[in-house]
Amino acid sequence: MTSLLGADLAQRGVAPDCVQTIELVRDVLTRVGDKWTLLTITVLASGPLRFTALHRQVAGISQRMLSQTLRALTRDGLVTRTAYPEVPPRVEYALTPLGRSLNEAVDGLVHWVRGHQNDIVRNRDEFDQKPGDPTITGKP
Repeated sequence: MTSLLGADLAQRGVAPDCVQTIELVRDVLTRVGDKWTLLTITVLASGPLRFTALHRQVAGISQRMLSQTLRALTRDGLVTRTAYPEVPPRVEYALTPLGRSLNEAVDGLVHWVRGHQNDIVRNRDEFDQKPGDPTITGKP
């Protein structure tokens, strides 16, 4: 199914494979930009976990949101769900090689933030102390 963006790009002469790439990039950025996805991937980087243990380690997430996040990550091939035929049943979640490669990219971003956090905080403080710019803040 092509989105409105994809249809518009196609009308402008963008090749179908480029439209598909653009849409996939947008979808992946939406997924990765979700805080629960990042936290879940970060926690799973240490190894496979059962749902309850994962829920305890991802601070603030509801069981429903964790279930939805795990389903989406499994659908994208970033996480595996392994059910063991035991009584009581045991299910573990783990990063796939693709999920581990995403975690490496996220680690790079985290290291960048750590290396620049003082600059970012200083810039935010300076910005917040200036009189409001109506084009940025929307205030008169």
